[in-house]
Amino acid sequence: MKKFLKTTSLLLMCALFLAGCGNLQNSSLSSGGGDSSKGTVQTTSSTDSSNYDVLLSSGKYKTSPIDGITAADNTNQFNSRSFESGLMNLSKKQFSTNSYVFQEGQVLSASTVTDWLGRKTKKNPDGLNPESNGSTDATKRNPMYFQQMLEEDYLQKQNGKYKLTGMSIGIAMNKIDYYQKKQYGATYKTTITEEQQKEQGQRIAQEVVKRLRKNSKVGNIPIVVGLYSVAPEDTLVGGTYFQYSISKSDGLGNWADLGYKNQMLPTVNGETAISSSDSDAFTNFKSHIQDYFPNLSGVTAQAHYDGTSLKSMDITINTQFDGLAQVTSFTQFVQQSASKYLPSGADLDINIQTVDSQQAVVTRTGGKFYSHVYNAD
Repeated sequence: MKKFLKTTSLLLMCALFLAGCGNLQNSSLSSGGGDSSKGTVQTTSSTDSSNYDVLLSSGKYKTSPIDGITAADNTNQFNSRSFESGLMNLSKKQFSTNSYVFQEGQVLSASTVTDWLGRKTKKNPDGLNPESNGSTDATKRNPMYFQQMLEEDYLQKQNGKYKLTGMSIGIAMNKIDYYQKKQYGATYKTTITEEQQKEQGQRIAQEVVKRLRKNSKVGNIPIVVGLYSVAPEDTLVGGTYFQYSISKSDGLGNWADLGYKNQMLPTVNGETAISSSDSDAFTNFKSHIQDYFPNLSGVTAQAHYDGTSLKSMDITINTQFDGLAQVTSFTQFVQQSASKYLPSGADLDINIQTVDSQQAVVTRTGGKFYSHVYNAD
């Protein structure tokens, strides 16, 4: 098992939670099935009702002990953010932002998840990946299906204490399993079909819920379980959740299919655009800002869809200038151009950067723009 630091992703998530927060509210914490733990906790008070207030412990944000644990390395860093943000969006279907506060998962331990992500062996009977059949042939070997796990906790205030009353679990399933026939040797890959992802994902989810129910901290609280397809290393977008289910007290309910898709714009390798109108809009935006500031080294976007409906765009603009006046003028121009050319119904995150540093950010959430130039007094 390998654990890597997701510094950028963590900072992005913390910023998402803490931006726009008002006063901190003090309270005691009750963990799990009603067991109280001593100490004082605080919650952030978000001004955006679409986001959760966040539970802080002694004024500090608590990270999950299983954060970043994977069955194997995957160099596609876009997976990390979409894995986390996607599960939170699924959670909002069950746990209202007006009724629950959020905390990164504190129930599962690093050692437990490490065992679960491993292959099932005599030494590791808890492994949820299948036993090795001894083959190293790409089409005959038993691949590693289960790549990563994510826990999110949702709490409610009861009798002056915060109690764990909901949980969400992300199950990340490989689309490509990368492996080596010998240590430090060449890398090979086994392709996993959508049907295999669903079959194995549902099997793993059932077992995970069964094990969680035996934990006294969990008891009979609702558990949202999402199955996530890990994007391969050679793609420029993150993966997506493809199914989810809710466990009310014991097993899982029916599985609901999700139509989420991600696509890079401009499209590459002859890929057909999910929406030609969205693709054309981005092309017009890109051309407009490059005409105004020709010394741009790249403008790309990740477009996020639910079916054929565009939900959001993450746009990266790489520049070759550092002057504050240039960056400020360009940031204003980008915001004006985004308002004019990009689809009006989609949320936007536009990062303006050089190779070495972040220069500015332009966002649009709920139709409202916000921009910030870094290092500007």
